[in-house]
Amino acid sequence: MHLKFSSSEEAFRDELRTFFTTAIPKDLRERSAAGKLNYPEDIVTTTRIMNEAGYAVPHWPTEWGGQDWTPIQHHIYREEMSLASVPDMLPFNAGMIGPVIAQFGSQEMKERFLPKTANLDIWWCQGFSEPEAGSDLASLKTRAVRDGDHYVVNGQKTWTTLGQFADWIFCLCRTDPDVKKQAGISMLLFPMDTPGVELRPIQLIDGGYEVNEVFFNDVRVPVENLVGEENQGWTQAKFLLGNERSGIARVGYTKTKLARAKELAREITAADGKPLIEDPFLAARLAELENEILALELTQLRVVASSADGKPNPASSLLKLRGSQLQQEAMELLADIAGPDSLPVAGLDPAAPNGSADIEAPEWAQLSVPTYLNYRKVTIYGGSSEVQRQIIDKAVLGL
Repeated sequence: MHLKFSSSEEAFRDELRTFFTTAIPKDLRERSAAGKLNYPEDIVTTTRIMNEAGYAVPHWPTEWGGQDWTPIQHHIYREEMSLASVPDMLPFNAGMIGPVIAQFGSQEMKERFLPKTANLDIWWCQGFSEPEAGSDLASLKTRAVRDGDHYVVNGQKTWTTLGQFADWIFCLCRTDPDVKKQAGISMLLFPMDTPGVELRPIQLIDGGYEVNEVFFNDVRVPVENLVGEENQGWTQAKFLLGNERSGIARVGYTKTKLARAKELAREITAADGKPLIEDPFLAARLAELENEILALELTQLRVVASSADGKPNPASSLLKLRGSQLQQEAMELLADIAGPDSLPVAGLDPAAPNGSADIEAPEWAQLSVPTYLNYRKVTIYGGSSEVQRQIIDKAVLGL
């Protein structure tokens, strides 16, 4: 492959860069860069601006708001969004349930949900993981029993990200307990305010409230809210996870964190009176991370350039594996640069979103360790690193 963008691709990049830096409010992008987005308002605002311009769901079928872009254009789109600090589209809408409904849903279901999903008129959350079914998702126990023109759902989901803002949930349920576990699963859609749905927050190690437990007690779901056919949920889940991993390397995002680390290292003075960036050990870490990001970016370009028909590529597991590791390394680097100024995070006020007690330390430094701790999750969600290695063994290397 040629590791150089064509003139038309560079023009496309310039078009997107101009849009992202002019159409998306500057103060919103600054909050995004600082890790201080206002939820859910900033995500809704961004999505609706993007959707009006045709940029919210470019990977969807064109009849539902997608763009007929090449894989390289999709890569440029993701990178320029990150470099401009434009918040990601809500993954549960844009990258998960939207493509699933477009692929497996009836025409009526597509018309009912896809326009609202693209515009974030519906905020979705994901009902997959359970206390005893995380990476081994096929072991899920939440039951959906047919009762006339409804399913009755009982069970529990956990780690339901941003469920506190969600209007609807897409939920994997066991509809046939007497067959091989992967064969008896279905996907149901229902509102979060349906009687019998209970949401309980989970406080994370960084002190934040991002994920939830969800309990279902005799929740009645109309049969028309079944995605596709009964007992085809495992096929739909694999399709969803393949799409989720395609852009999960987040190369552009990690680039912005590396650039921030360099900037801070130039500004901060070490104990010897020299800029921190002149410390040989730190300079080596910066250079190593930059080289690793470049290698990942080239690998990602090879993957997207060889992708066909927009179908998920099993090599995306390699991108997810290494991309999540580099995200963690970038967060660790920022926390190390913060040094002692990161220690007052113990005084953070958990009740204040992204806020802190009245302490003397730069705000970015106060947030560095909570962010570092929060990013421990990236090697777990979307399939843990161990699962990604198994996929690479079987689907990529053929071992």
